[in-house]
Amino acid sequence: MQALDLLLNRVSVGRLLDPAPDAAQRDLLFRAALRAPDHGQLRPWRFLCVEGEARVRLGELFAKALLVGNPDAKPEALDKARNMPLRAPLLVVVIATLHAHPKVPEQEQLLAAGCAAHGIVLAAHAQGLGAIWRTGELAYVAPVMAGLGLAENERIVGFLYLGSVVGERRTPLALAPADFVSDWAG
Repeated sequence: MQALDLLLNRVSVGRLLDPAPDAAQRDLLFRAALRAPDHGQLRPWRFLCVEGEARVRLGELFAKALLVGNPDAKPEALDKARNMPLRAPLLVVVIATLHAHPKVPEQEQLLAAGCAAHGIVLAAHAQGLGAIWRTGELAYVAPVMAGLGLAENERIVGFLYLGSVVGERRTPLALAPADFVSDWAG
C-alpha cells in the first residue's frame, strides 16, 4: 500500500472478528508504533495486549469500575461494560509512561504515546486489518488503571481494538483542508 493512500483512506472499523493479528502482523504494528515522534528519545509508551479469556476479565474490571463510580448502575450498563472488550479478538491498551524531564513536558510525552497509537492503527490498515481507537470514561478511572497495573506516572491513551474486517470498509468522508487551514500573518 502506498503511504499517501494509507493516510488518505484509513477509517476506523468497529465490527471486528477473528482472527486477531498474527505474530508477524503484531511485530509490524509495534514496529510502527516505535517510530512515533519522541522528543528526547524517552520512549514514553508501553502496550498491553488483551485477548482470549483476558478480554472477559477486562470486561469484569470495567463493570467493577463502573460500580465504583455509580453504585446504582443498571444491569444493562454493567452488561455493556462487560461486553466492551469482546468487540474484537485483540485489544491493545496504549499507555503513556510520563517521565520528569527538564526539556520534554508531560504533554509532549502524552502526545508521543498518542502518535504511537496512531502508528498501530495505520499499520493495521496497511496490512488489511481492521482497527478502532476507543477511550471512554473507563480509560480515565483509577480502578481500571490500577487493575491494569499502571504506575502513578502512567495514563491510558486508548484501547485499540484490532481484528479482521467484517464486510467492506466504509469510504472516508471527504474533508476540505481549506475548512481547517488558515494563514497567520503575525
